[in-house]
Amino acid sequence: MIRGLYTAAAGMITQQRRHDTATQNLANINTPGYKQVTSVQRSFPEVLVSMVGGQTDNPNRELGKLNTGVIAEESMAMYKQGIITQSDSPSDFALVSDIAVKDPTTGNDIVFDEAGKSISADGEVTYKPEAFFKVMDSQGQFRYTKDGSFKVSKDGHLLTSTGYQVLDSNNKPIIIKDSAAGFQVDDQGNIVSPSNGKPVPDKLNIAVIQQPFQMVREGNGVFRIDDTEAAGVRTLAEGEQVKLRQGYVESSNVNSSEAIIDMNTAVRAYEANQKIVQFYDRSLDKAVNEVGRV
Repeated sequence: MIRGLYTAAAGMITQQRRHDTATQNLANINTPGYKQVTSVQRSFPEVLVSMVGGQTDNPNRELGKLNTGVIAEESMAMYKQGIITQSDSPSDFALVSDIAVKDPTTGNDIVFDEAGKSISADGEVTYKPEAFFKVMDSQGQFRYTKDGSFKVSKDGHLLTSTGYQVLDSNNKPIIIKDSAAGFQVDDQGNIVSPSNGKPVPDKLNIAVIQQPFQMVREGNGVFRIDDTEAAGVRTLAEGEQVKLRQGYVESSNVNSSEAIIDMNTAVRAYEANQKIVQFYDRSLDKAVNEVGRV
């Protein structure tokens, strides 16, 4: 009986986290560059139930497996491209990324699902590389973002919406010296001043992450990477299928209908587990206060 009580309680905690994830997605439906988060659940380690006693000449004494609950293991970001929306602001940028990966056995392009992964016949998982803007926080730490709604400060620094420095290909903060006259950026990220036609300084730092699921979400559309080697961080190569569009921003890729359905499903599942807990509570009350007196 106690096992069932703990199983139902674990289900309630899991559904609460699932509900929180759906709420977070809905709250960021208008956040530029936001990537939808999906809660991943798994069961607790399964218990092998075996037959005790009975016929000793029976070689098969296994009855089966028993799950002892569920846990919300992690939240995974869905890196599917959001809708590119025109803003007409020269300091807004959007990355249109569709980097192809070749299958080493067939030589064909690997087809990825909406989560950005592909599983081969032998179980090998391949993730789709993603392009990010490389920025620097106030502590001098490198961060990565899809939110290209930048702004130019009074002293000419190109900043993110949260005030992080936007970096060039040499990992130096970008300074637009004649920002009053505006500036232009081509589809490869080269910044060109309209006054003299020269790069300022050369190009935006667009980083390619080979293993995007190694990234850690920090909030405000910003990610950090604890192990750059494991994540496969590199600079965008010439000719790769990544284009920069000036005057546009990438919208959130949250599917509002799906998020609302997930939220309502989590509420219903939470209520079902809650009723199970109440049932066990009444059963234990009878066992202690009524059966115990007999």
